[in-house]
Amino acid sequence: MTGTSRTSAELDPRRRRTLFRAWHRGIREMDLILGQFADNEIDGMADAELEEFERILSEDDNDLFKWICGEQEKPERLLTPLFARISAFRPEEAFASRVLNS
Repeated sequence: MTGTSRTSAELDPRRRRTLFRAWHRGIREMDLILGQFADNEIDGMADAELEEFERILSEDDNDLFKWICGEQEKPERLLTPLFARISAFRPEEAFASRVLNS
């Protein structure tokens, strides 16, 4: 999978921008992790959670990748339920679930 599998037409402008940012990172691995996470989760995010996701998107990609993969200890500011969900997210499982439910 090389890009978003969803349309952003039904999203408000803020969510569209955030979805775009999640798919256009500095490194491809983070595009896939954050982009697919956003594809699956952005509709249901409350404003506070969306704000936190936007803060996460402002972090350096190399650092995010190391924290998500467990190569480095996460900073305290990222010890949140949302970041735990991102770290546990497996794009291939979400994709398979969407295909099976289509």
